Amino acid sequence: MRRRAAEYRRPVRRRFSYWIWALFGLFSIAGLVLLVVHHNQHEDRVEQPVLERNTGLEQVAHESLNFTAEILSARSFSRQLAEQMTLAKAYVIIAKEHNNLHLAWELSSKIRNCQLLLSKAAMRGEPVTLEEAEPIIKSLSYLIFRAEDAHYDIATTIMTMKSHIQALEERANAATVQSTVFGQLAAEALPKSLHCLNVKLTADWLRKPSLQELADEKRNSPRLMDNNLYHFCIFSDNVLATSLVVNSTVSNADHPKQLVFHIVTNGINYGTMQAWFLSNDFKGSTIEVQNVEEFSWFNASYAPIVKQLLNADSRAYYIGGYQDNVAPKLRSPKYQSLLNHLRFYIPEIYPQLEKVVFLDDDVVVQKDLTPLFSLDLHGNVNGAVETCLEAFHRYYKYLNFSNTIISSKFDPQACGWAFGMNVFDLIAWKKANVTARYHYWQEQNADGTLWRVGTLPPGLLTFYGLTEPLDRRWHVLGLGYDLNIDNRLIESAAVVHFNGFMKPWLKLAIDRYKPLWERYVNQSHPYLQDCVTS
Repeated sequence: MRRRAAEYRRPVRRRFSYWIWALFGLFSIAGLVLLVVHHNQHEDRVEQPVLERNTGLEQVAHESLNFTAEILSARSFSRQLAEQMTLAKAYVIIAKEHNNLHLAWELSSKIRNCQLLLSKAAMRGEPVTLEEAEPIIKSLSYLIFRAEDAHYDIATTIMTMKSHIQALEERANAATVQSTVFGQLAAEALPKSLHCLNVKLTADWLRKPSLQELADEKRNSPRLMDNNLYHFCIFSDNVLATSLVVNSTVSNADHPKQLVFHIVTNGINYGTMQAWFLSNDFKGSTIEVQNVEEFSWFNASYAPIVKQLLNADSRAYYIGGYQDNVAPKLRSPKYQSLLNHLRFYIPEIYPQLEKVVFLDDDVVVQKDLTPLFSLDLHGNVNGAVETCLEAFHRYYKYLNFSNTIISSKFDPQACGWAFGMNVFDLIAWKKANVTARYHYWQEQNADGTLWRVGTLPPGLLTFYGLTEPLDRRWHVLGLGYDLNIDNRLIESAAVVHFNGFMKPWLKLAIDRYKPLWERYVNQSHPYLQDCVTS
């Protein structure tokens, strides 16, 4: 009876062992290959000068062994040691969880011996010999047999490994979130060079009354309301980025003197913007700078977004901690900036204008944009490039279609489009009462259930049925996150957009695209030179 039971246990144990070896073999090989590659790279960097002082014979001997191939070879002792070591590591975890600390200690000790032997073999560039491997393989085999015999059955092993895989996944997810948070902080932080430029320009604005007098003179220029000219609007608190948008636009315009730029910034940066644009010439174009805090009509009684941003709960949502499984980028403080929402009030800001082109401050213009003003929008309000080549840019990805207010009015498969380069027909805007539509949706979303944050979701709702698709070449997006945009697409684009965290004025910008932006920086300006070097 006893012999029959033993005969029964042996094949079960053998199947169990085979399963464990198969499960961990692949991971052990991959891990050790990475270890060896890392060691070889380190050896190339650190040991090369020493090798050069040794004899040629020693160099040949060292280079004759490919330790990666040695680890992968089914007949090598290194491979056997690697597999046994990985299996032993699994049993260390299981033994600890079953409070068999002595067995766990013995396994850990042999694992260290195994690691030391493999490390020595890699350092000397010679394979592990039978004499070196045999004692460790025998002792590890005995300990693994003891672990198997301790009734650590296959079900226990599977459950244990599942729990550890889940724990590793949670750690990886936490690391991903943390990485996103750090990336966001880096993207939102003002670089020292830009801070330096702001300080110098603010000092100029305060010290030079002539700049303030000149600003007062230009405030009433008839060109600001002349519909025979080409009007662009930019809402930003970044003086250098705004300057790049203006400079790239006039540099590629056939008739730059016919261009008018309407810039709105906040009170902190108003003097900075005025000092920069009054002190620099942009090929004769007209530039107006306004302070959003002087718009008396833009208040909580008129604009729902202002009321919401003044609410304590809304402020906590926009700038609070990264909880409730909300993507960190959706809690960016930029969404609390009123400048980000001014795009829905363009007719109120410029009541006498008929058509404008809206530009974000993270775009670069590469072609003449004046043909946009003669495009036929077929009665629509918004001319924009659609972004639904991939499924994730359709309406259902931005809006909560489980809410009947959304699902009853909108097609979830409708094509999304891009903010950043938009043609707005302000006559059609007023006729369709677009701002009132925006107010309606902002009020409906007071509890944040229709969409999370941002200006694109309410834009998709507000301009639904009022958007004219433009040729894709007018506006190419993704230069702030996508490493693989086709060069031909970039070269043919009228406007390239650095949307994403990797803004071109930051160190984390994508190197491949950064020259597109830098070519329009006035590197000879003394303030820029001084701030960069300091």
